[in-house]
Amino acid sequence: MHVTPPAFEHHREPLGIGESAPRLSWRTVTDTAGWRQAARQVEITAADGTVLADTGRVASAESLLVPWPGRRLGSRERVGVRVRVWGEGEDEPSPWSPAAHAETGLLEPADWTARPVTPDRDAPVGEPLPAALLRRDFTLTGTVTSARLYITAYGVYAAEINGEPVGDHVLAPGWTSYQHRLRYQTFDVTPLLRTGENTVGSLLGEGWYTGRLGFHGGRRSIYGEHRALLAQLEIGYADGTTQTIVTDDHWRTTAGPVQRSEIYDGEAYDARCERPGWSAPGHDASDWAPARELPSPRAELVAPTGPPVRRTQTVAAVEVITTPSGKTVLDFGQNLVGRLRIRVSGPAGHEIALRHAEVLEHGELSTRPLRFARATDTYVLRGEGTESYEPRFTFHGFRYAEIGNWPGPLDPTRVEAVVLHTDMARTGWFECSDPLVGRLHENVVQGMRGNFLDIPTDCPQRDERMGWTGDIQVFAPTASFLHDCSGMLLGWLRDLSAEQLARPDGVPPLVVPDVLPAAFQGVGAQAVWADVAVLLPWTLYQRFGDLEVLRTQYPSMRAWGEATIRLTAEGDGLWRQDFQLGDWLDPQAPPDRPGEARTDGDLVANAYVVRSAEVLAGTAELLDDTENAARFRAHAQAVRERFADRFVTPDGRLASDTQTAYALAIAFSLLPTERQRRGAARQLAYIVRRASFRIATGFTGTPLICDALCAAGEPQLAYRMLLEKGCPSWLYPVTMGATTVWERWDSMLSDGTVNPGEMTSFNHYALGAVADWLHRTVAGLAATGPGWRRLRIAPVPGGDLTWAKAAHETPYGRAEAGWRIEGALSSSRH
Repeated sequence: MHVTPPAFEHHREPLGIGESAPRLSWRTVTDTAGWRQAARQVEITAADGTVLADTGRVASAESLLVPWPGRRLGSRERVGVRVRVWGEGEDEPSPWSPAAHAETGLLEPADWTARPVTPDRDAPVGEPLPAALLRRDFTLTGTVTSARLYITAYGVYAAEINGEPVGDHVLAPGWTSYQHRLRYQTFDVTPLLRTGENTVGSLLGEGWYTGRLGFHGGRRSIYGEHRALLAQLEIGYADGTTQTIVTDDHWRTTAGPVQRSEIYDGEAYDARCERPGWSAPGHDASDWAPARELPSPRAELVAPTGPPVRRTQTVAAVEVITTPSGKTVLDFGQNLVGRLRIRVSGPAGHEIALRHAEVLEHGELSTRPLRFARATDTYVLRGEGTESYEPRFTFHGFRYAEIGNWPGPLDPTRVEAVVLHTDMARTGWFECSDPLVGRLHENVVQGMRGNFLDIPTDCPQRDERMGWTGDIQVFAPTASFLHDCSGMLLGWLRDLSAEQLARPDGVPPLVVPDVLPAAFQGVGAQAVWADVAVLLPWTLYQRFGDLEVLRTQYPSMRAWGEATIRLTAEGDGLWRQDFQLGDWLDPQAPPDRPGEARTDGDLVANAYVVRSAEVLAGTAELLDDTENAARFRAHAQAVRERFADRFVTPDGRLASDTQTAYALAIAFSLLPTERQRRGAARQLAYIVRRASFRIATGFTGTPLICDALCAAGEPQLAYRMLLEKGCPSWLYPVTMGATTVWERWDSMLSDGTVNPGEMTSFNHYALGAVADWLHRTVAGLAATGPGWRRLRIAPVPGGDLTWAKAAHETPYGRAEAGWRIEGALSSSRH
């Protein structure tokens, strides 16, 4: 038996954490069948080994997010923690776990003495800016025992000390609601320092702060006109003294080789403008200008709650294609998110162009789906041997890359794709006997990875890449099975709360961070999208067992609940509104009008009112807010009754005779009588058969349709829909060679042409929400209590599948479930 080192909150790397009393989690690994923890002992030690707290034996079965047993930690405090446990009926404890260490960051505003510094003085308004170099020389007079760099930016940064990169983060500090919350990172830079002369520097790009964001050309400088760097280097000497180097007007700045670097358009790099040694002592900075100080940030400086974006994989090209027009295109075999890394030799001044796209059309790179995003990187050679280049402050969604003006014959081994995403731990797997379904599931995984890039984006390639709230609301159950996205989404939810609670109506924005222009603010509250404020915290609580997420998000959850009470009161007990996004991207919606769904938007909205009100009532009960629990439960019941009066006939027919309408009514328990439930089940089965088992749902209905069919007693119909290959269906894109989930069921038409609509992303995770049903029902692995404390294994075999299995790394250990039909085929299809 052994106990794992305890984890702190949801951190993978607990350096610079923002919690002064971090909760602890651990696992016990044992071969003893039926073993259960009965007691625990936690010991906390200071950095010098002094014991700060020892709980002794505490009778408790809890090992997940256990409250901090010591005093609250101060800023910069480092501790070690170890745990041992007793099983039921055991007198002797387990061996102590290995110690895990955590260190707090700067917990109080007064801890920051640095000021933001900007390289921007007379920068052209409305034009992309070159990435700036900033540096500061300093002298160390003794033996350094510790050094921490606390750093963030208005924009994106890449720090260096003495010519060496600091950390391996990409696009740091990421994208937050800058007017409310500014995330900083903490790095242990002790090994990079030396006695005598030293230099700290940073490359500073526009990123999301001043760079162009939004569709139809977008807007620049949404958050402010000036990029800035905020850095504080704190150094401890062996004699106990300290030294602090901060960003101030002693820093100097100049332009470098990055002529521009933008999220949508890509990067332009001129290697002839490089400044060798710019971040090391001795560099001639006589022509550098002083940086300009800005006021201290008004936003709250916050430590990360989840892991950073990193380079997680490199992918080699699988084919070199010569297009009909004679262009050279590399196929990387997988739609991915990241950028290219090249090694090239050639004459000085020679310019290479790297264009990116997800698909080919008529044999050429298809860039129309990118809309106003250029997605092109250029590199100008310096002409000195073999040169290496990878963009710094951009990313692209692509499978194909057009290599323009390569000097001489192209050796494809000199170009590789670098995959980027938030560095979440993989926690969920699924396999089955049908290779197309297996590929579908892999497409869901790949789509999630590409779109979990600091925030949960809708798509990674065109002039959008925003945190659309509806997408993550429907996909969260799938996401939380596949990866440990808890820390990342907790941070995103705090941005959502900040944006929402700053609004007088308490309605969450459509995207977080909110960068939509004013015209979008007039569309009114949107069901499914706004419901993320209630349903995402609930999903995280259910999947990760973290009651604190409900407590933290409760003001946001309640604000949306109160808004729905107001909206239904204005509509005589139902929410009535001229426009709802509703079942967005219904497959029968015209390519240029994706919101024209067959399902009544008011039906969708009121179904979600009931669902969110019930979840909010359950949340209030857990938080001992009995008064509001009763209020929201009564609200749910009142709207449920009005829903039945308005949208349901006595025999269970719905006002919208659609797959989505019946899926909502069945999955959200909106049918009050047994007659209505039986009638709705029959009608759903009928319209699925009438549609020849093709999917007829958009963003709202797709996550629910298979569960609704199973609840209606028709699991084989759910399998029949799952295994359908005609368009629209889940497997149609797979048969067309998809390696991620598409935004539209027919983003590519059967003749190989791209859908003529404006929204034709080939990497959108929302319709991949069916994977949650694959995990819970096809493989039969589901949690029945918060945090997987209890689980249910109840597979439902069906279709032509002869086996299926799933595995999940729960907070308590690995859980697996599956089935196999030996010596026989599965039941025939309907």
